[in-house]
Amino acid sequence: MTSIFTDAGKNVACTVVEAGPCVVTQVKTVESDGYAALQLGFGTAKEKNTSNALVGHFKKAGTSPKKDVVEFRDFDVDALLFEEGSEPKEVALGSEIKVDEVFAEGDKVSVLGTSKGKGFQGVVKRHGFRGVNDATHGQHNRLRSPGSIGAASYPAKVFKGMRMAGRMGGDNITVKNLEVLKIYASKNLILVKGAIPGHKGATVVIGK
Repeated sequence: MTSIFTDAGKNVACTVVEAGPCVVTQVKTVESDGYAALQLGFGTAKEKNTSNALVGHFKKAGTSPKKDVVEFRDFDVDALLFEEGSEPKEVALGSEIKVDEVFAEGDKVSVLGTSKGKGFQGVVKRHGFRGVNDATHGQHNRLRSPGSIGAASYPAKVFKGMRMAGRMGGDNITVKNLEVLKIYASKNLILVKGAIPGHKGATVVIGK
């Protein structure tokens, strides 16, 4: 993360995301596939680490193997942004889509990513329990223990969804209504206000 100053002089925290260029690796249509979608590839991958099926898939699109491939259903090609006076390009197999052709400063976007994995965690970290300082029924001298979970001769079981220790993180998270603060088209960078899911270098999906 970093921060930038707005025109009003306010310092705003933001996240820098490399968002292109993305290559069109497949164009799906209602006639051939039953629905309309645009498949985009991003990043680079070694051919020896890519399956033969995907190598052939990328060669058909006239591009090198890509690290990530994401499909966008009902991609609105007509909504792409171009400079005034320039002719809109045809979005065909193998063509590139750059960040400034999709997003503009001030847009509201949604970011989908995988949250940081934190392993097996206790109830204090996972659910915000207070521990022994605010001891409740069943809590005695165990600083970060969950205490009583309420089961007795009736109902003689623990209900599903009981907040207990367990694996934390590593989930698909979507953060909505994040503002695009700045776009650096020459470097394919987009600055999104606030934090987004995932660790440094993680892959995320940005959509309007």
